[in-house]
Amino acid sequence: MAYTQKSYVEHVAVRVKDIRWHIDFFYEVLGMDVREIDGPTDAPRQYWTLGGMQLMSTPDFEARPSNDAGWLAHLGIMVEDLDAVLAEAQNWGVKPLPQGRNWLQLPDGLAIELIQASGNSVAQALAVKPRG
Repeated sequence: MAYTQKSYVEHVAVRVKDIRWHIDFFYEVLGMDVREIDGPTDAPRQYWTLGGMQLMSTPDFEARPSNDAGWLAHLGIMVEDLDAVLAEAQNWGVKPLPQGRNWLQLPDGLAIELIQASGNSVAQALAVKPRG
């Protein structure tokens, strides 16, 4: 049986060489303020913005031209019913990842992090009409 609840992309995680530059760019150019910081504020390991960006400090990372996911680390997807999604996903040939039961790798290699939503937050997020 197909999952009948709703979901949305809550964040996109990208690897960046110079996290401070990216923090400043997303804030100064796009107005995306801080939501959460992992590590010291002057040199964070990770930085989440309001608006869905997760910046992961990876100073020595080099993206390779190919079908490699490159700078994209994973998609964070907010779901209404994590247990139901995980049960349904088993029928689709996805692989579990070592980060936890809510981390899956799709057959083409894309990693997704499934996040259990609280309350009515998925419906509220999907109700936003940014272009309307």
